[in-house]
Amino acid sequence: MTESTAQGQIGELVRYFLRLGFLGFGGPVALVGQMERELVDDRKWLTKGQMREAIAICQSLPGPLAIQVGIYVAYLRCGFWGAWAGGWAFILPNFVIVAALGALYVYLGDLQPVTAIFYGVSPAVIALILHSCYRLAKLGMEDALQWAIAAVCLVVTVVLQAEVALLFIGAGIVGILYYGSLFKRTPPALSVTVAPVLAQLAPTASSSILGKLLLFFLKAGSLTFGSGLVIVPFLEQGLVQQFGWLDQRQFLIAVAIGMISPGPVVITATFVGYLVAGFWGSLVSTIGIFLPSFLLVLIAAPLLARHRGDPNVQGFVKGAYAAAIGTILGACILLGRIAIGDWLTALIGLVSLAVLFRWKVSNPLLIAATAAVGLIAYPLLQPTWVMVH
Repeated sequence: MTESTAQGQIGELVRYFLRLGFLGFGGPVALVGQMERELVDDRKWLTKGQMREAIAICQSLPGPLAIQVGIYVAYLRCGFWGAWAGGWAFILPNFVIVAALGALYVYLGDLQPVTAIFYGVSPAVIALILHSCYRLAKLGMEDALQWAIAAVCLVVTVVLQAEVALLFIGAGIVGILYYGSLFKRTPPALSVTVAPVLAQLAPTASSSILGKLLLFFLKAGSLTFGSGLVIVPFLEQGLVQQFGWLDQRQFLIAVAIGMISPGPVVITATFVGYLVAGFWGSLVSTIGIFLPSFLLVLIAAPLLARHRGDPNVQGFVKGAYAAAIGTILGACILLGRIAIGDWLTALIGLVSLAVLFRWKVSNPLLIAATAAVGLIAYPLLQPTWVMVH
């Protein structure tokens, strides 16, 4: 391949992922399905076998699935530099959209209409998380041990609000011991656990707010095992309780923005970064949350491609997946105490959940409908609780 041909392929790759990043609504399953349809059937960039392998490998790694599949596809198409170019092109449109929403919120957040909108939206966010958790449970929860791990993680998350990384590592070890081979210690199991372990040891003593944001989101970016929603309890603990950068209602708004914008839920980091430290805060938070995905795909994915069938690797993934379900449900309980404050917000949450189970309603449509309810009902009811900024 000549240099000009390689550059042309990277340019084509970047254009494709810019478009996908701008129009990529529907969550990770929808995005991965769209990539498979367009890149395998239409463009013939990959075979079906290569695409299935990419999905299986990325499901075995911490990180947002759709972004990682995009990075891996770009790597197969254009090599190392293609992976970096295609991955960041996938992220860029979402970054611009969410950073702009962060700026609008900073300047308009104290207006009563904004408060009214999020009065209606907050309980819908809880319903969206619960529905997504249900779909994840159907996809990956296979036996009683996984449900037991999930139950323990739920209780720990709610009662102790403990460090999520420890729950994931412990659940992964239980998975290795139960599903894997106790006496067969293989490198692939270490390749999966290395990111959360290193994240636990990451330094946090930076004097700069930007440095603290970067380190916090680097740590968070290595813990989104199973779904981007897994990051919600981790972020709530760090942003609200540990650092006090946001209050709980602002955090719910950040999660809502992540769920209604195109791309992965972890783009919440961009919105949080803007609220904490303006544009540069949004930039370093975005880099922090996504950089581990690039490193894992380019370093760990080739190892997993060779050893994906190892029982220890599969055992860790099963244990960590169960922990993901438990921590997501625990986060729903913690956040639900804030989102649901009266009979109407409880009704909005229940109706939203019923609608999601009955019909295939898109996240933006549901959020728009509940925002309209909030705009109409909030001034009439004059609820006793209001958003704190």
